[in-house]
Amino acid sequence: MTSHADTIVFAGTVHTMTTDRPASAVAISDGVIRAVGDRDEMRSVISPSTEVIDLGNATLTPGLIDGHIHPVLGIDMTAGIDLSGTTSIDELILALRAARPVDGWVRGWGLDPNIFRGGPVTNAPIVSALGDQVPVLLYLFDAHSALAGPAALRAAGVTGPRDFAGNAEIVCSDDVPTGLLLELEAIEVVGAVLPSDTASDRRRRLREVLAGMAAAGITAGNAMDFEADSGNLVSSLEDAADLPLRLRFAPFCMPGFANDQLDHIIDLQRTGGRRWAVDGVKFMIDGTIDNGTAWLDRADSHGESTAPLWPDPAEYRHAVRYLAERGVPTVTHAIGDAGIRYALDSLAGLGPTPSGARHRIEHIETLPDDLVDRFARDGVVASMQPTHCTHYTRADHTDNWSQRLGAERAGRAFRTRDIRDAGAILALGSDWPVAPFDARSIMADARLRRRAGHHDESPVLASQGLTARMALEGYTIHAARAQGSTDAGRISVGARADLTAFAVDPLTAPADEVADAPIVLTMVDGQPTHQAVSV
Repeated sequence: MTSHADTIVFAGTVHTMTTDRPASAVAISDGVIRAVGDRDEMRSVISPSTEVIDLGNATLTPGLIDGHIHPVLGIDMTAGIDLSGTTSIDELILALRAARPVDGWVRGWGLDPNIFRGGPVTNAPIVSALGDQVPVLLYLFDAHSALAGPAALRAAGVTGPRDFAGNAEIVCSDDVPTGLLLELEAIEVVGAVLPSDTASDRRRRLREVLAGMAAAGITAGNAMDFEADSGNLVSSLEDAADLPLRLRFAPFCMPGFANDQLDHIIDLQRTGGRRWAVDGVKFMIDGTIDNGTAWLDRADSHGESTAPLWPDPAEYRHAVRYLAERGVPTVTHAIGDAGIRYALDSLAGLGPTPSGARHRIEHIETLPDDLVDRFARDGVVASMQPTHCTHYTRADHTDNWSQRLGAERAGRAFRTRDIRDAGAILALGSDWPVAPFDARSIMADARLRRRAGHHDESPVLASQGLTARMALEGYTIHAARAQGSTDAGRISVGARADLTAFAVDPLTAPADEVADAPIVLTMVDGQPTHQAVSV
């Protein structure tokens, strides 16, 4: 390298994810990595105009890529009170009574169905807290269900069951709505009458969320939605300043979509900006186990989870193959064993897309032995969220998820290690706002199979824990391979200068320590998007 670098980053350790050769310095020009080596090797490329960032003993890694987030849907969901710490109905009632209505509504998110202790999930606590005159909408943690109070149901004109294109449901007892709304089509009936946020408020909240992700070391995210005002929202943000991370959007394809709607999704693939692009499509073949809307080979303990979200799954298969054959990378949410099998069968024979992006399946919560090696064999990415396991299931099977599945199926939960050992690409992510987006805790939980910092908890299937390197690869080189990015996920000459610096070494520090370690620096295109004060 003969020209001078724009920026030199020194660190105690540099993990390139491509070689074991020791390194302690990275040279950057025009947003691209120009050299990797030690301090002495960088002397020739430093000029008076070169910015030198010395991170001391910090550890530099490729920029972290979150495999699954919902940034725009998330700012809608998280507009109310955070109920993720609520552990009982009594606590829920107290939280609702303390909430201040906004534009006349009380909204909340992150509610854990375990607080109902296996009983019916209804709006009775809402009525106990606030009566039936205040409109209330609460998202359950999985984002596939919500509770609406009587006033909210009236505002939406909901008086009984309705038919939907997919297997969504307004749950009723004797034709009277209980308040439970299952799947997005049903939730949107009430969501459509919520007071609208201003465009400026939405821009502010999205910018804050993305800045928070950058502060947690994230440099890119696979955004699994591109609905409503998503394009205008990110474009207006980018008109003001560069986005703090790259966003790769995959708009929804829902049951009932005809070929003209599929063609619209193809047209959207040409949409993008400096740090965002539409590159994919998001399907859901089923719902969630906690709701009884997953697609299982046999019913759960409630007699539920026996059908796909698409009433005719052949229509899902047609849509997947129609889009894949036209170069669109497909993403399929599949949680139950029957759903995973059908998705894998539907993707059989489809190689990588022209962009290099691979077709992928999300979540993969209960996986039978005969499907473990299918991901590697068929070239399908397994995209999984370790904190779905550690936050919402328990080793003793006393949680709602495990109780619904029973011991056998709960005993094959979130098989990250088996999938990885079988040779598949394993991308890790958060599914924010379903779970927190902090990659440090997610990588720690992937290793521990319990919540980081909770030493009293027993691990959920400890044999499925990843090594420290596997966990970091899930956020770097494997995540990059999944999305076909040959210039990301690694620190090497020619790669884009997206970098994350940890205060500790994520490959050698104990997992609990990694979860709490500060992020010293985050860079996108060689520009800091987060920088600790001490740097």
